[in-house]
Amino acid sequence: MRDRNFLVENNAKPIWHPMAHPAEMRAQPPRIVMKGEGVHVTDIDGKSVIDAVGGLWNVNLGYSCDPIKQAISDQLNALPYYSGFRGTSSGPSIELAYELTEWFKPEGMVRAFFTSGGSDSVETALRLARQYWKIKGQADRTKFLALKKGYHGTHFGGASVNGNANFRRNYEPMLPGVFHIPAPSTYRNPFNETDPARLAQLCAAAMEEEIAFQGADTIAAFIMEPVLGAGGVIVPPDSFMKLMREICDRHGILMIADEVVTGFGRTGAWSGSRLWGVKPDMMTMAKAITSGYFPLGATLIGEHVAEAFETDTTNFGSIGHGYTYSGHPVGCAAGLAALAETRRLKLDENATARGKDLAQSLAALKAKHPLVGDVRGKGLMAALELVADRDSKKPADKKTMAKVADSAYEAGVMLRVSGNNLILSPPLILTALDVQAIADGIDAGLSAAG
Repeated sequence: MRDRNFLVENNAKPIWHPMAHPAEMRAQPPRIVMKGEGVHVTDIDGKSVIDAVGGLWNVNLGYSCDPIKQAISDQLNALPYYSGFRGTSSGPSIELAYELTEWFKPEGMVRAFFTSGGSDSVETALRLARQYWKIKGQADRTKFLALKKGYHGTHFGGASVNGNANFRRNYEPMLPGVFHIPAPSTYRNPFNETDPARLAQLCAAAMEEEIAFQGADTIAAFIMEPVLGAGGVIVPPDSFMKLMREICDRHGILMIADEVVTGFGRTGAWSGSRLWGVKPDMMTMAKAITSGYFPLGATLIGEHVAEAFETDTTNFGSIGHGYTYSGHPVGCAAGLAALAETRRLKLDENATARGKDLAQSLAALKAKHPLVGDVRGKGLMAALELVADRDSKKPADKKTMAKVADSAYEAGVMLRVSGNNLILSPPLILTALDVQAIADGIDAGLSAAG
């Protein structure tokens, strides 16, 4: 690797960063992370901090998982790559597909289609949803319903079902035939409703109204995150996802659960769908499937959807979709090792326990700092929404958010800023002491900005 001076001099110059303005990155180059160990990362100046972001929601097993590293090395030596297109499979891809369908059997999943990541997985689910209805002789079912504030990736399909203008406006016009209903956020919603059960009913009524307006026989699928992640960790009312499932069933609409973030234990359950007691028609997976050690994702398919494809006698059942790296043998080997470690360490149970610790710590910070308007979370995914004024709920400005994050970093904690939210998604191997260190770092950041 080039020396330190070269890296610092060229930081943010030949590279454009995701979700960032190139001019801002050049004016204020981002931190250069050089090493990871356990739940800590170390920057180019040797400063070590707790990674309260968990990479990007995905490093559930931390940065020192030797079984995944060994699995990658062994597979590179055996078969570093082969195509998963028609005519060939690899041993790891067969094994991982089996493991995934067994893992998510309670959700009704029976087949797996491998991708390179979350955006690919969402795109696959959307395409398969439209194709399903062509197989069923209902080709008019092409539209999609989604939630405002939802996030579903960066491909044109995924970006179209995104419910946040920040991820859409610069690329419009998006995919036609996509419609959004209000997010079930008790802190900010168009109904000014704070009662969770009542809010769920109001959002369900909005869904019914949109279906009636569009015509149920024109809608292919409804997609939602069981807990909305990038939109600010919006935890829906307990009844919400079940209500959505009931509405979809009543109108014959497929339900896609975007589990890219919530899959494999982050909420304290193995999936967000299982957390809320729902069986979707398809599930999208990525991130923790390899704990971030290799780019891999999967779209999981429920039984009746799979049956429609596999019993089709026309060309409509032929899947004209895939990626060069679908079923990558090294990625699948990494996935097998990651899932084995995830089970062995009972990360779902640790996410539940440490999530309770984190919720208590964040509640104390809200009581202490007027900057904190709302605290939300489930398991080890959480957010603090910062406001300039609690009564008006006016969002904290960009300068304030940067001050909090920078000061927290100096105090030893890496945070993620999304709008006026501080997003927390630490590794699921977190300890109680780590939770306290995160709370202390955020406390320092809030004190510096307040």
